[in-house]
Amino acid sequence: MGDKPNGDIARVGVYVDGYNLYYGLRTLSRRRDLWLDLGELARNLLRQGQQLQHVTYFTAVVRADPDAVARQRAYLAALRGRGTEVVLGRFQEQIKQCRRCGATWRSYEEKKTDVAIASAMVADVALGRVDVVMLVSADSDLCAAVEAVREMDERRDAKTRVVSVFPPGKSADGLRQVSDAWFPLGAAVIRRSQLPDVVRTGDGALYHRPPHWN
Repeated sequence: MGDKPNGDIARVGVYVDGYNLYYGLRTLSRRRDLWLDLGELARNLLRQGQQLQHVTYFTAVVRADPDAVARQRAYLAALRGRGTEVVLGRFQEQIKQCRRCGATWRSYEEKKTDVAIASAMVADVALGRVDVVMLVSADSDLCAAVEAVREMDERRDAKTRVVSVFPPGKSADGLRQVSDAWFPLGAAVIRRSQLPDVVRTGDGALYHRPPHWN
């Protein structure tokens, strides 16, 4: 873990790179830990004197697999019901071709997530909504977002603490270098932060942990 002093800190905004976290969780335990309560996870990561301002989850809508679509819808609804904001990007269809045999197939590439995360971080800092940015990702492309936060701080004559949390099995040297602190997301805190098997939302709807994730 790396850390640097930053004086008094309070309000924490948590920004979760959905697919980066998803693949880290799959590395850790395949599907067992996917029913993850991001709000509870964030609260478990806070230090004394910090207050959770919001948790925002950035992902894209699954395509081409009806069962996966249904699982994702249930999960996103459960997250929203527990107070997590969900920001959706999209997958763009691409046609790829094998150089050797010429065979072609459809592939989907996630779009706009990095831009959405960067925009949210910079906006929250510019508007003075957070004192700490906690970024759950190991995507070095987000270094530019952290650098934008630094530039915003210079203009505001303020200091925002940036903490990078690396999903299981992932790391990013670039984010280590530009962050005030970084640490790997451990299995123990993930296991303590699972949603209940049945989530009841404020409107009375029930969302069940997908059996496929057991």
